[in-house]
Amino acid sequence: MTSLFHRFADFWSVFSSRFGIRSDAGLINSVDNLKNFVTTRSAFIAQKTLYGYVKTRMGTRYPEMFKDDLIIHSVNIAKMHYFAACLSDLTIYAVAQATVSLGADDAARRALAENVYRSALAENMAESVDEFSPDEAIREFQTRLSGTDWSGLALTRDNFTQSPAKLIEWAPIAEHLKNMDREIAENSVKFAWADIRRSFEKRLDADAVAEDLAA
Repeated sequence: MTSLFHRFADFWSVFSSRFGIRSDAGLINSVDNLKNFVTTRSAFIAQKTLYGYVKTRMGTRYPEMFKDDLIIHSVNIAKMHYFAACLSDLTIYAVAQATVSLGADDAARRALAENVYRSALAENMAESVDEFSPDEAIREFQTRLSGTDWSGLALTRDNFTQSPAKLIEWAPIAEHLKNMDREIAENSVKFAWADIRRSFEKRLDADAVAEDLAA
């Protein structure tokens, strides 16, 4: 694995290719479109905010730092755990928004959300590491789903709680620096989600998603 990452450009190329956004701007009118949006946008937020934070803290030293295999491995550990958190937040929000007018019961929402979450994790496991367990991530997500308020908090920006906290938890930055950065770093994640929510709401065709679910 580390042979891919001896140069900073190589690292960023692989990181971006795995955690990138495929170009799409059409309606979200099927379950597959919903999965694609959630997967790519969660990956984008994970890429943008984790890499941005790490690069900012490293300053002008970052090209040299990214020649260190241990640092690269630490970033790879962080990106998987952080991606899982971003995915948790956006999956619940997207499913809540897509089903709010359908009269779906909570069990159906949980089933759809878990399906989306599992699919998105599987799609991004090619660059995973031993220190990340998809099974554990799924169990944590299932626990979160059991207490989700689908008609309340899940529909709002306040649902995005996991990603800001997990950025600070997993970023490979010294603890005393993370303690200093916590408020700014967490707010940067919350701010980054705003455009994603607006895009989703603009593109969502909830009736078509409902028809696809029924079919």
